[in-house]
Amino acid sequence: MLGTAAFKTVAVRAALTWAVFVIAAVVSSVLVLLRPIGQRLSDLHIYYGAAETVNAGRPLYSYVAENGGPFTYPPFAVLLFRPFTLLPEGAVQFVWLVATCLAVVAIARAVGRGLGAGPLAVAAMACALLVSAPVQSNLRFGQVSIFIVLLALVDAMNLIPSRYRGILVGVAAAIKLTPLLFVVYFLFTRRYKDAARALGAFVACALLAALVLPADSWRYWTGTILQTSRIGDLASLGNQSVHGMLLRVGVSPAALPVIWAALIAVICGLALLRARKLQSAGDHVRAAVLVGCATVAASPVSWTHHQVWTVLAAMLLVATEGAWRRAAGWVLLAVMTLSFGAVLRGISTYPGWQFLLENARSIGLVLVCTVGFVGFGGAAVVSARRARTAVAFVAAALVVLALTPLPAGADPTFKAYSAGDLTNPRYFYFSADPLPGEPVRFLVRREKTKVRVNGVAGDAVAGLRFTSAPGGLARTVPLLSLDSGVRTFSFRSANLTHGRLEALAPDGAVVAVYTGF
Repeated sequence: MLGTAAFKTVAVRAALTWAVFVIAAVVSSVLVLLRPIGQRLSDLHIYYGAAETVNAGRPLYSYVAENGGPFTYPPFAVLLFRPFTLLPEGAVQFVWLVATCLAVVAIARAVGRGLGAGPLAVAAMACALLVSAPVQSNLRFGQVSIFIVLLALVDAMNLIPSRYRGILVGVAAAIKLTPLLFVVYFLFTRRYKDAARALGAFVACALLAALVLPADSWRYWTGTILQTSRIGDLASLGNQSVHGMLLRVGVSPAALPVIWAALIAVICGLALLRARKLQSAGDHVRAAVLVGCATVAASPVSWTHHQVWTVLAAMLLVATEGAWRRAAGWVLLAVMTLSFGAVLRGISTYPGWQFLLENARSIGLVLVCTVGFVGFGGAAVVSARRARTAVAFVAAALVVLALTPLPAGADPTFKAYSAGDLTNPRYFYFSADPLPGEPVRFLVRREKTKVRVNGVAGDAVAGLRFTSAPGGLARTVPLLSLDSGVRTFSFRSANLTHGRLEALAPDGAVVAVYTGF
């Protein structure tokens, strides 16, 4: 009787948790549909418009949506979107939101099955996944990323019949290229037939697209595939890949490819080696998630909606034995749910803190691939003492990073505006004239994740330079001439606590210094 009562209690709790999931899914979807039309499921709008472009016989990769977004996926992807054009776009939006929420449920069930988790744990994972930033981003933009994760996860976890394993990874890679790393994983773990089926499916999908869209396929595979600039500003904080973090650090363009390739080789190599150990121990779910995290780290572009793998890694750490590992999982889950750069801005007055918080997802991702998963698999992978030593070392390194006065190049938010931005009132909002004898006049505006400075310069000022942090290289802030003859300037920075603005005379001498903004 006691066992039956306990079972009923768990069942009731699971049902209540699923009810919370449904409510959260409905609220999230309604909030998406209440957004302005131009901001509502904007990526899905691109998919829909690209499919209509192909239906009309126009070039796929010349299409640009009203919001300025082009179609960036391989041509096979648009074949999958073409049937949606049979429905009004509003109906497609509704179907897509429902399908996204169902994909969250399917992922939670797959992970739960791999862990042997009960219904309550599966429901809790679904809720945590739904409210995370990556899934909310998938809902908000109408993204395909959540479905790519689902395909690769169930395939890599061996949840499909053996004769079909690898096919879903190949199809996923034909839609987005990053799952191709799972082919390397299959080879590492001697799943040669799975690797062959994955490559076969990938090639078959590409050939099908080439038969249907020969010109678009040729254009993509011979040029468009390398044009990462089509995807957006890769240095923006939304891109939490290793490549994006290096861009924000200010690595020179000449050194960037070499440094990035070396780091990715190490990160992916360690992740694949650990995944092989986990797979050998029968831990397919953690092995698959670890490889998924490596795909996010390796890609030049990893927007928020790509980072579902990192959320799964956080939940698996929470489910791992050991207080340190669980604590690390909870921290990572918080990082993947909240924007620490915004939430903790009030205490991030030191440039190192701001850099650490704004790149927390990149750093967490790298740690998962290289250090954080030492807890996966328990003693079979690493001893508890070594795990505690690794955690202590990582914590100390992060503290040093946070307290280091980083150079100006590491201010990920800094930007000096040019003449092409003069008409934007968000950047140029200060309309006063210079005062006699006053080198510079300016007004500071503080926003949620950045600080803006806009002002005017007197005749004695020939130039301006700004330093984000002590010891950093100064950045030039251009002076822009207005029709009235007044010279203006505008720039933004993560914060101004340690900032230093210098006004320069024609001979380069400093005529005024502004600090303590």
